[in-house]
Amino acid sequence: MALATSALMPASPANAGAATGNATEWTQLLNNSELVGLVGQSAEQIQNQVKQITQLAEQIQNQMRIYENMLQNTAKLPSHVWGQVESDLGKLQGIVSQGQGIAFSMGNIDDVLKQRFQSYADFKSDLPEGQDFSSAWQSWSDTNRDTVAGTLKAANLTAEQFSSEEATMRQLRSMSESADGQMKALQVGHQIATQQIAQTQKLRGLLAQQTTMMGTWYQSERAKDDLAQARREKFFNSTAPSTSGGQKMEPRW
Repeated sequence: MALATSALMPASPANAGAATGNATEWTQLLNNSELVGLVGQSAEQIQNQVKQITQLAEQIQNQMRIYENMLQNTAKLPSHVWGQVESDLGKLQGIVSQGQGIAFSMGNIDDVLKQRFQSYADFKSDLPEGQDFSSAWQSWSDTNRDTVAGTLKAANLTAEQFSSEEATMRQLRSMSESADGQMKALQVGHQIATQQIAQTQKLRGLLAQQTTMMGTWYQSERAKDDLAQARREKFFNSTAPSTSGGQKMEPRW
């Protein structure tokens, strides 16, 4: 009966305490495992945030580079080199307009040629004689001489301008090598193109003056031939003088 009674009696406080202590340890273990999981999740979240911050920093750096490139490409040259284009062309036009020469820059060049070199029809109607002939011949000579001299001076002028033009091109080449943006490169290319146009204009001026010189010489030669032909026609078309009433030629001692 004692054994049965003891079996039916509730557990002693000591045994109950042991059972309660075991439950607490299992709860702590579960809590620790949950804490470890939470820490792992937090670490993963932190890593993701670090990656996002790193990517954002890279995007900001790329945008800064793009902005710097945009500023660099839109930066303009501090100064421009145009050379003395207008001055050189003005000298070229002025130097061929000296004396009695015919210049390509004359606006009334056709009228000047017609005035100085008469045509065959003009000579037939009004053949120059005496002082008129001398004046006409002097005008032709002065026109040819001054035209040739002006053409040679123009060629010499362009040769003298080589040094200043080369200095201008050296500056442009240096600016082209140091151009660090698209806008600067475009501006340097524009200035080089302007220099090329200036050289073409000077070449056109020389060719035009050479053509003018050749046309003036041809016109003067044509006028000489027309004058000679008009004189021959006048001589052969003239009436022979009368021989009647003259004195008989006989020796006189």
